[in-house]
Amino acid sequence: MDLQTTLIIAAVALALEAFIGYPQRLYHAIGHPVTWMGRLIAWLDRHLNREKHAPATRRRWGIVALVVLLLVVGGIAWFIEAIVYHLPMVLVLPGLIVLAIIASTGLAQHSLYTHVRAVADGLDKGGLQAGREAVSKIVGRDPESLDEQGVARAAIESLAENYADGVVAPGMWLVIAGLPGMALYKAINTADSMIGHRTPRHDAFGWASARLDDLVNLPASRLAGCLLIGATWITPHVARQGIFQAMKRDAPRHRSPNAGWPEAAMAAALGLRLAGPRSYHGHVVQDHWMGDGRADAGPADIRRALTLYRNACVLQWLLIVALFVLFF
Repeated sequence: MDLQTTLIIAAVALALEAFIGYPQRLYHAIGHPVTWMGRLIAWLDRHLNREKHAPATRRRWGIVALVVLLLVVGGIAWFIEAIVYHLPMVLVLPGLIVLAIIASTGLAQHSLYTHVRAVADGLDKGGLQAGREAVSKIVGRDPESLDEQGVARAAIESLAENYADGVVAPGMWLVIAGLPGMALYKAINTADSMIGHRTPRHDAFGWASARLDDLVNLPASRLAGCLLIGATWITPHVARQGIFQAMKRDAPRHRSPNAGWPEAAMAAALGLRLAGPRSYHGHVVQDHWMGDGRADAGPADIRRALTLYRNACVLQWLLIVALFVLFF
């Protein structure tokens, strides 16, 4: 696909997903492309990741698993796009609409907003336990170790990080390389979330997936931080001055090469401290704080973060439209 076409598909896909999301009835009926990828990853993990093998051998099999995943996912996406590309002229427009609908499944604007808002609603209406239950659906840390402020910070951190890898990155790779680019990104990101952890089982086997995920997210994480900064100028009750400097100062201190950029931008905009020491499955991760504001976040801060996030999504869409106008 040429750039003009991919920009149109990206703009339509972002708009569709923002307003409609992925229908729950469809999810219960057939699942979701990410869950399909997850099944393949789980199958490869079961059959190739042998505990009796040495770490070097498990690392090699992890590379094989990643290559198989990318060939399958990329091949299917390329085939779908090729079918549309070779349609008769009269069917091109319906074909592009179908591609945009398929591409919208690789985005997470709607679901991310819904899940994070549920944390604020839970804290407001059901108290700490309801907030913990809601936040447990979007973070990997131990929810029972969190107080109300910790729950709120966890929700905002998840919003910032997932904005980068669930909205900006797939949209960016869609523009760059069409549906196959987005599909390959989602496969890498899903593999990282499933087998990219530093656990005894996956430290070696998931090494390639984790490293490749870091690489493909490098540009998107910086772009996400900049979009959040840009969104402060159309968002009430947030800071606007010195956020870029704060992001450049704090982001490199994060244990992740990518997550710190949107988290630092979000923290500075909201006047909060995010990240810091956190507990994952009983293990405390000593991470640096992002931002130098207050740590006592609450439901109101989650709602401010959601407004900032929503406006950043609008800016991303406008950027795609501006690129289309500029080049064509």
